[in-house]
Amino acid sequence: MLFKQRTMAAEVSCDGVGLHSGNPVRMTLKPAPINYGIRFIRTDLPDAPEVKARFNGVIDTSLATVIGDEGCIISTIEHLMATFAGLSLDNVMIELDSYEVPIMDGSAGPFSVMINTVGIIEQEAPRYYFVIKEPIELIENDKFVLLHPDMDFKIKYSIEFEHPIVRKQTYCIDMNALRFENEISNARTFGFLHEVEYMKQYGLARGGSLENAIVLGPDNVINKEGLRYEDEFVRHKILDCIGDFSLLGMPIIGSLTISKSGHALNHAFLEKFFDNKQAWETCSSEEIQQLREDL
Repeated sequence: MLFKQRTMAAEVSCDGVGLHSGNPVRMTLKPAPINYGIRFIRTDLPDAPEVKARFNGVIDTSLATVIGDEGCIISTIEHLMATFAGLSLDNVMIELDSYEVPIMDGSAGPFSVMINTVGIIEQEAPRYYFVIKEPIELIENDKFVLLHPDMDFKIKYSIEFEHPIVRKQTYCIDMNALRFENEISNARTFGFLHEVEYMKQYGLARGGSLENAIVLGPDNVINKEGLRYEDEFVRHKILDCIGDFSLLGMPIIGSLTISKSGHALNHAFLEKFFDNKQAWETCSSEEIQQLREDL
């Protein structure tokens, strides 16, 4: 647990393409002041409008997490947002000259490298957390998101696909920056060949390729280099989850157990989270430390 807010030590830029649009995009990450949060700036639009990265700004979850405000949209934000959360960055300004965050290699790894290249600095303001006091649960058939009280932030995620390479996978992690970088950030997005072909027929996934996604054939991984981890699929689902949950606006102190969720169910849970205000309280890191000492 960190006691103070953090931002980047300097700005850094990259070039890439949007996964679904195929559009070239230049992205610049910049330090931001205390309590600024995470905000996206569209430099390609008149007056450079900004969109705050918050759950109530989500406008679409069908293929990726998309936020918007007054007609200005930012698409496919989950990997970048996961990087900020995984590295415990509170205040960052993101400038984009297109509407979609670059997909890079399909993971959060390149974003982590960018940020670590310029470094992270502490700011003279306390960091606040959502401390879970009562369980919050969202269940839809065989899919669920459960959030229970705990003194750390933990994730247990399970997936199941009828594919010989994937099948059932479960991964558990006590979150911190080191484990995020070593175990989660480099896990790539994945899709099935028949789905990719279908999307491309309808003008979707225009920027998708074997360089930025794992593609699964009927019984194999098509990418020549294979997998980075045997359970890369569930690790990537945790990556997406971290990105989606970062839209709460503050980190969680609690334990997440998730099965077969996706962007849509994750977002529905965030809405339920704020409908259950009695189940959590906001505490500074100092207050949390005192709670731990009192146990």
